[in-house]
Amino acid sequence: MQHKIVRIPIAPFYMINAYLVISDGGAIIVDTGLPGSAPRFLTALKREGLRPTDVRLIVVTHAHVDHAGGAARLRELTGAPILAHREDRCFYAQERPVHYCPTGPFGRLFKASGLASAAYDGFEADIELAGAEVFSLLPFGIAGSVRHTPGHTGGSLSVELDDRNMLVSDLISSGILLGGIIRLKTPKRPPFEDDPALVAMQLQSLLDVGGQHFHIGHGAMLGRQQIARHIQTLERLSR
Repeated sequence: MQHKIVRIPIAPFYMINAYLVISDGGAIIVDTGLPGSAPRFLTALKREGLRPTDVRLIVVTHAHVDHAGGAARLRELTGAPILAHREDRCFYAQERPVHYCPTGPFGRLFKASGLASAAYDGFEADIELAGAEVFSLLPFGIAGSVRHTPGHTGGSLSVELDDRNMLVSDLISSGILLGGIIRLKTPKRPPFEDDPALVAMQLQSLLDVGGQHFHIGHGAMLGRQQIARHIQTLERLSR
């Protein structure tokens, strides 16, 4: 089954990305952007000849505001269930503030600004994964699965498609500062990351199952060689 992956620019210059994954059998949203991002999704759906009700599932890869902030509103508009991981529940339910582990000066500055900790409409996941559970997307018309890939946050998820496209959100980024802008094919750590050694393991596992094209939350799509190079960087950091 072939998929069409549509990048939805939440911020310009590849700084924040969300995605539509479309096949003949259905469409899913992967990440929901900042609060107020719903019109961008509606525009993308219309451009693809789809209605909001054609969306069959909303995958929230982790609870940071730029990925989960629009989830509650998109569920209202589409009627699609939200899938997320239990490890991030206290954050996406807005029960307590997200904790951030900066990876460098920009992350520390961004954290201090308070922008990363902006509140959004909390939600309960309709489908909540636990542990290393793998969730098939076939019932939603997509040949692939959602798997737990912790390291960026405890509940981070990735979408693994059978055509070797991987939507890995913030396991890796490219560009500068938040991500994007320039140097789009240069992999780097995102501004925040809980455990670089664990991220390296998750990325390697996605390479091991044949991942070829890695679609990311901040920056442009990366290939196998760039992912492998970044894994080596993370492993050096962890020694």
